[in-house]
Amino acid sequence: MEVAKTESVTRTFTIGKIETHALRGVSLTIESGEFTALVGPSGSGKTTLLQLLGCLDQPTTGRVLIDGQDISRLSRNERADLRRHKLGFVFQFFALIPTLTAYENVELPLLLSGNGSADRQARATELLASVGLAERADHRPDQMSGGEQQRVAVARALATHPSLILADEPTANLDTANGEAVMQTMARLNQETGVTFVFATHDPRVIKFARRVITLRDGLVADVGNPGKGA
Repeated sequence: MEVAKTESVTRTFTIGKIETHALRGVSLTIESGEFTALVGPSGSGKTTLLQLLGCLDQPTTGRVLIDGQDISRLSRNERADLRRHKLGFVFQFFALIPTLTAYENVELPLLLSGNGSADRQARATELLASVGLAERADHRPDQMSGGEQQRVAVARALATHPSLILADEPTANLDTANGEAVMQTMARLNQETGVTFVFATHDPRVIKFARRVITLRDGLVADVGNPGKGA
């Protein structure tokens, strides 16, 4: 089943008289349960493509479909609703709220989605345990290592049972050991829950975890591989 699809997608940014063609006609399909890496040098279009898949931007031409819905046909509120219920995000700089505990950070998407107190408590507790941080639930981000913060971010991304989780350079600010632990956690959760992961990276240590690798170059898909390694 298709979770996301792009059809001849372009994205052009214009500043004054200068046009930058970040994507030049990208067509690809992400199937349910994939664990896929977007790779390529800086400027290849990885982050732009993630932003389009995350409904954070819209294509200049072409179509982006999430669970069969053409995002260009949705209103701003409908796109926000789609992000809230269908998508999860893991950012390079963790993006945790510093004044909230790990538990509260994971609970927040559930609170915003209107879940009741008992449901929020059960889900947040379950997710923190699933990333190995049950005993760190009452710690704030500044009381945790970078690897722990990113695992909290992964748990938060899973909170609302999304169809697709998008991770932009999830290990870029982590040392080797913590980066490995985060990728092992994501790969395991992909296997256990079936949720689809797409992550952008240029790190060979991360690419080895992917079960499909999509290489972008100059805003185009240059290669699609199935290394078959996974975790």
